[in-house]
Amino acid sequence: MALRIAFVAAECEPWAKTGGLADVVDALARALGQVGGGEIETPVDVFLPRYRAVDVPPDRIIGEQVVQVLGPGAERGLAAVRIIDIAAGGYRLRLVDHPAAFDRATYYGEGSTDYPDNAWRFGLFCRAALAAMTAERRLPDVLHLHDWHAAPMVRYTERGPAGPAVLLTLHNLAYHGWTPRAATTGLGPEWTGRLRPADVGIDLLRAGIIEADLVNTVSPGFAREALGPKFGMGLDDALRARGGSFIGILNGLDTELWDPATDAAIARPYGAADRSGKAVCRSDLLGRLGFDRADPGPLLGMIGRLDPQKGFDLLAEAAPDLLADGFRLVVQGSGPAELVEPLRALAEAHPRRVALIDRFDRELARRIYAGADGFLMPSRFEPCGTGQMIALRYGTPPIVHATGGLADTVVDEHDHPGTGTGFAFRHPTATGLRWACREFATRFGAGGPAWEALLDRSMAVDFDWRTGSAPAYIEAYRRAIELRRAGRRAVGTSAKRL
Repeated sequence: MALRIAFVAAECEPWAKTGGLADVVDALARALGQVGGGEIETPVDVFLPRYRAVDVPPDRIIGEQVVQVLGPGAERGLAAVRIIDIAAGGYRLRLVDHPAAFDRATYYGEGSTDYPDNAWRFGLFCRAALAAMTAERRLPDVLHLHDWHAAPMVRYTERGPAGPAVLLTLHNLAYHGWTPRAATTGLGPEWTGRLRPADVGIDLLRAGIIEADLVNTVSPGFAREALGPKFGMGLDDALRARGGSFIGILNGLDTELWDPATDAAIARPYGAADRSGKAVCRSDLLGRLGFDRADPGPLLGMIGRLDPQKGFDLLAEAAPDLLADGFRLVVQGSGPAELVEPLRALAEAHPRRVALIDRFDRELARRIYAGADGFLMPSRFEPCGTGQMIALRYGTPPIVHATGGLADTVVDEHDHPGTGTGFAFRHPTATGLRWACREFATRFGAGGPAWEALLDRSMAVDFDWRTGSAPAYIEAYRRAIELRRAGRRAVGTSAKRL
């Protein structure tokens, strides 16, 4: 029997995105509908808040309904919430439209401050999604919840074996949806009725971990790391308590969206059988950056949020030595001034060797993947990451810190000569990054058959959602159903502040 699946998520590419969560929700929802065998009833439903920036094309609206849910503060009667259904190219996008909650400048807060009513906002989001499915008499077999924003759903669903099974996917353990006691009323009696006198608030993600039928994170490597205090972000005890019902499933890659053979944004398409177009892409990128095309120094690219997690500060510290070694650097990303300014200073001091693009430019990002010689991901921790997967597909060997999903997806050529696909360092320091870059430079400079063979191996790695990760999620859905039917769903209490 085909499984009916509903996603509940705060982001979905291209409608609303701040990071990799959006890419995963979109790509996995589409891939589930493409896996053979009829195991999934299509289309998958994807519930998403209708933020201010979400455009609704009238010609793609396929249905609307209005549902009634508890209003602001959960004690002021009912609020009307509109559900707008959109054909999204492989799944049904279901926008939860309530202007008071979501018609705001940003998704989660302004500056470094969260909106104080986020618990109410995302509690309403979850209630409305469940109300829409209940009204249609189409409750799914599995509710697939993504991160803390969807965690309120664990207490709104029927708790017995007849209710939908719940899979909670942890994309980023750093954000828990912490809700102080004064703001918990927005979550409703399902939550406030279980607060103990000593509780100072509710950790939504911890509660989701405790109460979902099955919990996963987005790589096997990070699933192991998250069981310890270094990477568990204060949740390692809850994850350890799950035992075998906490697993890692490696994220996939949309190989149709990311294909150098068909990428219209790059200067010349190319593939594994004929990489001549990559040299054209390199020359094009150097020209756009104002770098000397005749300079033989390797060009390293880095793309992402300027966040301490991502290791941009390690690059800034290592950069003087890398420049002395002949490297050129192009960095695309935006973030806080303390991370931007050191890179800006480098770019101003070395305009022909360092470029900083302090914004996200989709087309330029593709040109960097195609035109750079190597791709940097020195993340201190990385649940999975997609940049290294894209770089491999584009024949741009990644240089990574061997952690989490990076260690799962990149084989270090130094440790595994002749079978490697990139370069890895074990300690997240500027010294470690410099070492890995020099390992890269040695092989890049030598060129020849050994380098071409490394590129062949890199481009041959298959991360297609449809062949690996989507089938693994289907297996996880069936396991979650078994756990629910067997009555082994854990029941927890609201968590104290960590």
